[in-house]
Amino acid sequence: MERTYVMIKPDGVARGLMGEVLSRIEKKGLKIVGMKFAVMEEAKAKEHYAEHVERPFFKGLVEFITSGPSLSLIVEGNDSIKMMRALNGATKPVEAAPGTIRGDFAVDTGRNIVHASDSPEAAAREIGIHFCSSCAAMEYKRADDCYLYE
Repeated sequence: MERTYVMIKPDGVARGLMGEVLSRIEKKGLKIVGMKFAVMEEAKAKEHYAEHVERPFFKGLVEFITSGPSLSLIVEGNDSIKMMRALNGATKPVEAAPGTIRGDFAVDTGRNIVHASDSPEAAAREIGIHFCSSCAAMEYKRADDCYLYE
């Protein structure tokens, strides 16, 4: 099983969309094995978005992501990285298909509700940033596992 990092950003939390996002993840058959609700520390935000440090929007991105609570998740399932990226929809809400989280709820690229890792390397790095190594993800079986996977 593959694991990925998912974040419901401060705009998603403030708009009361946590339950909707969690529901879509679970209805897709993915398993939430780690969860942390907190205001992200500035140092973690800078580490998380390090690849954007030279871009003009970096400062505003860090300010936004630390402006209120976010919900960090570890999500598990076959092809969970690709599945979460598809569930989220395109980064730019205007390009996100209806039925995706961003297509249904986001209006602005800078306030697009959710984040999900884009590769196994990014998932490992982001999980490491947001979850301490001694905070192991939960291991459990879903009741419908036998209907989800061959």
